[in-house]
Amino acid sequence: MNKKLHIVSFNVPYPADYGGVIDVYYRLQALAEEGVSIHLHAFTYGRPEAPELLQFCDKVDYYRRKTTLFKLCSNRPYIVASRDNKELIRNLSRDNDPILLEGLHCCSVLESMNDRRIFIRAHNVEHDYYERLAQAEQNQLKRCYLRSDARKLKRYEPWMTKASGVFAVTASDAAHFRSIGCQNVWLMPSSHINNEVVSQAGIGQYAFYHADLSVAENIHAAYYLIKNIFQRSCHKLVVAGRNPDKKLKELIASHENVSLVENPDDNTMSRLMTEAQVNIMVTEQPTGLKLKLLNALYAGRHCLVNSKMTAGTELDKVCTVADSPEEMIQALDQLMQQPFTQQDIDKRRHLLGDLYSNKANARILIDKL
Repeated sequence: MNKKLHIVSFNVPYPADYGGVIDVYYRLQALAEEGVSIHLHAFTYGRPEAPELLQFCDKVDYYRRKTTLFKLCSNRPYIVASRDNKELIRNLSRDNDPILLEGLHCCSVLESMNDRRIFIRAHNVEHDYYERLAQAEQNQLKRCYLRSDARKLKRYEPWMTKASGVFAVTASDAAHFRSIGCQNVWLMPSSHINNEVVSQAGIGQYAFYHADLSVAENIHAAYYLIKNIFQRSCHKLVVAGRNPDKKLKELIASHENVSLVENPDDNTMSRLMTEAQVNIMVTEQPTGLKLKLLNALYAGRHCLVNSKMTAGTELDKVCTVADSPEEMIQALDQLMQQPFTQQDIDKRRHLLGDLYSNKANARILIDKL
């Protein structure tokens, strides 16, 4: 079989240091290991060209994302209009190999090419994602933009039905894409850094919340946990993440049982996650797969989450799920005293090995393409 594939990425997927590009980067690695010849097309947006990608790709072409006011005023979503590129279309037209578009961001390709096998990797139900980002955003101007693009994304979404198929992150996302008329929809969970469960049996001394603390949704989650859970609990919480703002720092400093690790390196983040007794996470986004939850399941002990963290997945089978503050406090009290056992580790290995293997997901993609 001649396994050649074009992949169009919304951003340069190296370094693999945030959600979407982590998914792209480790998919490239898994596909390369399966013998796929990859021609990567990547938009540059705040990240430089990356020669490191040539270890997985036969060729990499880069395109500048056009972040002008004109694109912002387009009838199309800004994330789509700013990636409309004629050079990309010319390069894709030079052969007849299948094309994988990473995210709705890259779907302007569908407007120009209707005679090719074009597939979409859907990272989210984007209009839902943007609307929930808007709800969490405090800046009025940013909130206005997010709400506007959420409406545009919903109007633009039917273009996905023109694709030969859609690979969804979760079962609930897959059901949504079928509901709008996509004919071929397959479940393919996110690719990730983990190869095996390395969680440690035993008991730790603190709960742990980690996130990019410059993102409004994550800031909102940190506030929720501190004010609704740990302000009413004697248990220790360690918060770690990138670029926390002044108000969050002040809130953390005002609680004796809450501490902050600001801009930790990878080794520090890994150690904090592994040594914690409970990795605690909440979200208002029920779409997409939360990679930080997957990382905690592979490396940490108990995971305490709300139901939206596991929506559309089977990860609730290896998490403790609680939604109200009262339920979460009760669950936290129990888990902080409950040793994490080898039986817990084996249960995770069984579930994650079956459903979240990068190699298995690469083979799903190859088979469908």
